[in-house]
Amino acid sequence: MNSWCVKKIIFYEGKDFQGRSYECISDSPDLSSYFNHCNSIRVENGNWILYEYPNYRGHQYFLRKGEYPDFHQWLGYNDSIRSCRLTPQHQGPFRLKVYEKEDFKGQMMEFTEECPDVHEQFHYNDLYSCQVLDGYWMFYEEPNYKGRQYYLRPGEYRRYRDWGASNPRIGSFRRVQYLH
Repeated sequence: MNSWCVKKIIFYEGKDFQGRSYECISDSPDLSSYFNHCNSIRVENGNWILYEYPNYRGHQYFLRKGEYPDFHQWLGYNDSIRSCRLTPQHQGPFRLKVYEKEDFKGQMMEFTEECPDVHEQFHYNDLYSCQVLDGYWMFYEEPNYKGRQYYLRPGEYRRYRDWGASNPRIGSFRRVQYLH
């Protein structure tokens, strides 16, 4: 297997890639035994979803290939990363339906592209349900891909709690595309 095909992420306890490190090449439900805290990350290949707590719970962060010298670079709320998973290598198509009410009721809009400002497109910020018909998507609480993040796989989300949110506020969303 060529090394460019191996998906790899490296976690560092210190900022600027210093201190104890751990290399990961696959999904990991509990990273707790490998490092105490995470202050920098290098993604060598693949797209990753990181989670604040073990078993894919808590704040979520989507990272692509690149260097993240401190947790602010990945929009982290703190230095806690306790689980991670690779995203599938999906190139397209992408299709998402969002609704203004629970159980797919009320006004609906369908998207195939990213949306940097939900309010501008949808005329309100609260999305109560959605259907991911094709592809994988990230929801963000604030416009321009900022704030708390939520990873959505294909399927039905009858209420915002189904994608892990504590409120229906969504400011933006984007497609999770596989990049080499």
